[in-house]
Amino acid sequence: MTDDLARRMPEHQTGAFPGFTKKYGVKTLAWFEVHDTREAAFSRERQLKKWNRKWKLELIERSNPDWRDLAMDQLL
Repeated sequence: MTDDLARRMPEHQTGAFPGFTKKYGVKTLAWFEVHDTREAAFSRERQLKKWNRKWKLELIERSNPDWRDLAMDQLL
C-alpha cells in the first residue's frame, strides 16, 4: 500500500528496502488498485493476502492479460 506509486516503484525496482519484492527480485508492476481512503486500501490488501495464488493471477490477467509493466505507462 502506498500513497505515491510513482515514488514507490523505483524503490522496488532498485531493491531499496527489504521485503518480498527485494527477496524475489520483483521489478514489474502488473496490477494495482486505487482506493478513496487509506482504510479501504489496507482492508483490500489484507483481503488479497488471504487469497491463493490462482485467484491473484486471475485478477491480474483480467485487467492486464499481456502482463505489461504498468510502471512504464503514462499512468505514473
